[in-house]
Amino acid sequence: MRSLLNFLLKYNNILIFLLLEVLALCLLASGASYHNIKLSNVVKSAEGNLQERLYNASRYLSLKEVNNALMRENLELRNRLERTYSDVDIYFFPVNDSIHRQQYIISNASIVNNSFNKQKNFITLNKGTIHGIKEGMAVVSPDGIAGVIVGVSRNFSVAMSVLNLDFRLSARFRRNGYFGSLTWDGRDESFASLNEIPTHLEINVGDTIETSGYSAVFPAGLQIGTVSSFDRKEGDFYNIIVKLSTDFHNMDWVYIIGNLMKEEQNDLEDSIESN
Repeated sequence: MRSLLNFLLKYNNILIFLLLEVLALCLLASGASYHNIKLSNVVKSAEGNLQERLYNASRYLSLKEVNNALMRENLELRNRLERTYSDVDIYFFPVNDSIHRQQYIISNASIVNNSFNKQKNFITLNKGTIHGIKEGMAVVSPDGIAGVIVGVSRNFSVAMSVLNLDFRLSARFRRNGYFGSLTWDGRDESFASLNEIPTHLEINVGDTIETSGYSAVFPAGLQIGTVSSFDRKEGDFYNIIVKLSTDFHNMDWVYIIGNLMKEEQNDLEDSIESN
């Protein structure tokens, strides 16, 4: 008891000050005065800032689910577009499936392994035969072409990357339709070479290069890249360097495109060549 009295006597000024401060705050909070309104606004502002921070944190933590949902939606829209649109003219149209006349089917896959610093690079995907993946299907990133499926197991598939000395692709200029052969020389993973373009053709730096569709693998009109530089080499053709649209350093997932009419087209072409 004596210790308590000594404590009160020693700190009586501080205790009285704190008691008066609490009393003043209570009076401000209970009255409908200017000070009460200001105090209420400060409290509400602090509460609002806290709720906003919590909401932003929640959105950040759910970005993976949002991205997955957007990818599924984009995939469905691509397949729906392919079902509802085909290049039909007055006399001829592509023979697709009997219900939707769909020629291409599109799936998505995550990349589990990817090389880009070798002479022959490959991309491993988490989709295989149980997902309907077959050899010869096209692999496309959100920004441009990426490769072709060359091996498939039950749960995985391997694509030959565009960054492979054995890769060949028919490519064309978007603005005039002139086409040539796209290859990679094994040097820079950001650039490829477009060959067999005649020198009488007018070309410019920045021209868009896309797939020609002259194969049973890649549909026409897929982005490849843009002309980075060109010069005349010996003969009648340009030496054209193409800046690839796909960033092979930064790929997490891709589209896999299958041609439903590929076997029919290949069988017909093989039969004509054999005869």
